[in-house]
Amino acid sequence: MLLQIDAEPAGVRPHGGLPWAFLVGCLLLAAALPAPGVTRPSTATEWSSSGRHPPAEQHPPSVRLAPGLRPAAVVAAPTVELSRRWPLDGPVRVVRPFDPPAGPYGPGHRGVDLAGSPGTLVRAAADGVVRFAGPVGGRGVVSITHDADRRTTYEPVRASVRTGDRVVPGTPLGQLEGRHPGCPTETCLHWGLIVSDQYVDPLTLLRPTAVRLYPAPDR
Repeated sequence: MLLQIDAEPAGVRPHGGLPWAFLVGCLLLAAALPAPGVTRPSTATEWSSSGRHPPAEQHPPSVRLAPGLRPAAVVAAPTVELSRRWPLDGPVRVVRPFDPPAGPYGPGHRGVDLAGSPGTLVRAAADGVVRFAGPVGGRGVVSITHDADRRTTYEPVRASVRTGDRVVPGTPLGQLEGRHPGCPTETCLHWGLIVSDQYVDPLTLLRPTAVRLYPAPDR
């Protein structure tokens, strides 16, 4: 701002005769300086904390990606894998494989049969909590909940665990009882796996899960 004073009123020279132009210049200089004890923020963080906004030239520059580059995709962490093992000791032989039914009530084999002998110790295949242990239709059944989606079943078993017991891989669940319908050998352990209320081949529980990373889709 320019201030032009063409003339001074006759006989008016305040404070010892100083000219008006000099006094006005001092006032303008004082207005441009910060008040005592007040510092001018020097960074964007200081401006933010002061409750004021920095001049346009002091705003941090926006971040731009070079041509052809884009932010990395956010990938959800996989479900924590369970520690797993066979439910029987020693070499295990599958004598009847999994045969999924065509419908909820259709024929099929909702698990696998493992060869054994009466009195064989049956063990938990993975960490979990006993959901049920007792007779069902004249056969002993043990069911274990492993997480929100998975549970395993074991039959026919004379249970030595109770509902609510916590188990780890190898925890004894009971002893294998006599032959059950459909078992092609003297005695079988029928081992089942249910995932999200669907019967699944329990042998998949023993297979390592491969983790694959895929590029994020273009947007």
